Amino acid sequence: MGSFAVSKIKPMSTIEKIQEELDVLLQGTTEHEIVLYNDDVNTFDFVIDSLVTVCDHTLEQAEQCTILVHYKGKCAVKTGEYKDLEPRCSKLLELGLSAEIV
Repeated sequence: MGSFAVSKIKPMSTIEKIQEELDVLLQGTTEHEIVLYNDDVNTFDFVIDSLVTVCDHTLEQAEQCTILVHYKGKCAVKTGEYKDLEPRCSKLLELGLSAEIV
């Protein structure tokens, strides 16, 4: 009879399991979005310029988001951590745009 090697897989410790679960939870909670809503006040050019300035969009990104906002009623324009999005969303609101962080 031939012999074969049995590989032993080291089971995760309780601490490793908890850390893995915590990492998964934190990944899901750190990502937020600024959602921009359509209005009948601001022009396409103003919204595009605002997205380029406030959200660091390229011209193409800003144009695409503006078109989506116009036809769909809203669009997620920036994703990231809340602490980064909060001042950007505040600036969009100061400019007269309708936006929120979700």
